[in-house]
Amino acid sequence: MSGQSPTIRSFNAQRVQYQTARSFDDVLSSLRRHVGHTTISEVNQQGACGATREEFERRVEAFAGDGGFMLFLEVKHSEWLRTYGINRNVIRWVFGNPIIAYTIIRHDITAGLFAPVELLLYENASGAGCTIIYDLPSTLMALDDNPPLLQAAKALDQKLANLMAQIT
Repeated sequence: MSGQSPTIRSFNAQRVQYQTARSFDDVLSSLRRHVGHTTISEVNQQGACGATREEFERRVEAFAGDGGFMLFLEVKHSEWLRTYGINRNVIRWVFGNPIIAYTIIRHDITAGLFAPVELLLYENASGAGCTIIYDLPSTLMALDDNPPLLQAAKALDQKLANLMAQIT
């Protein structure tokens, strides 16, 4: 790749924001109840040793919460932000489901850049209530005219909206 110029492409995405009067701790607790927890390496192990598609899906679904998702990574920004005098609860989540991701990535491998999904949950500056923010997956993944990809990504949009309805 040495000496080659990169291709740079602009695109528009949509950001989704939910504000709720519920406390940060209450919303985080609700997220934890509806989203399973695992690691990417644990998910990868489920496909090891020649697992069939059916075996893999059965094993992976055992990790998922009732919202159909599982938490892969949690970044507690709050812990280090206090060093700089920002005393608000802030957490970033990376979560998803490889079975859902497959329904999207099979139509365009580059959609894997945005699967799994990320969200930010933060306590409002006033201390009352909190905000959840994420980028709408279909606007990140479906950049070209690809109707099957757009349909699959919009199904993910809806699953996220359903999860947000449960927790906010």
